[in-house]
Amino acid sequence: MFIQTESTPNPATLKFLPGQTVMDMGTADFPSAEAAVASPLAQRLFAVDGVTGAFFGSDFVTVTKSDGAEWDHIKPALLGAIMDHFQSGQPVIADGTVQASGHADGNEEDAVVVGQIKELLDTRVRPAVAQDGGDITFHGFDRGVVYLHMQGACAGCPSSTLTLKMGIENLLRHYIPEVVEVRPVAA
Repeated sequence: MFIQTESTPNPATLKFLPGQTVMDMGTADFPSAEAAVASPLAQRLFAVDGVTGAFFGSDFVTVTKSDGAEWDHIKPALLGAIMDHFQSGQPVIADGTVQASGHADGNEEDAVVVGQIKELLDTRVRPAVAQDGGDITFHGFDRGVVYLHMQGACAGCPSSTLTLKMGIENLLRHYIPEVVEVRPVAA
């Protein structure tokens, strides 16, 4: 098994491409070791000293490290953990555990606008941020303000505010006149 690695715009996050499907549907975000109980793969990653987060996409795994950890020191252990997991035959997410990260529901009165927002996020934004090892999901819409949840490499990325304001906000405002601002939300 050959696992490729790619840097992301977030220097604390590295993207691993195992060459096979990681998530059949959706994404999975593990912002802490406690959140990893539902995933044998995430548990293996958090067992590596210095890991502070894991995120799974369709064909990639991103790992976030602490400030004190060096990629040169933990990358070999992470590659080993990923390889061991996929060779073990264990599932990425434990059976019976629902772990679909996706958009939140909107309220009924804004259903048309929320539908347009989700459509633009799914077709224009999410594929682009997946290339960088992350995901952005709809969290809410209130009086012209769109609230988005950033995951994986996007969470804590130094350029995420610029991406949110200059990229996503401008895109949504261009296509949907009701949108006046975009703000991030914590998990």
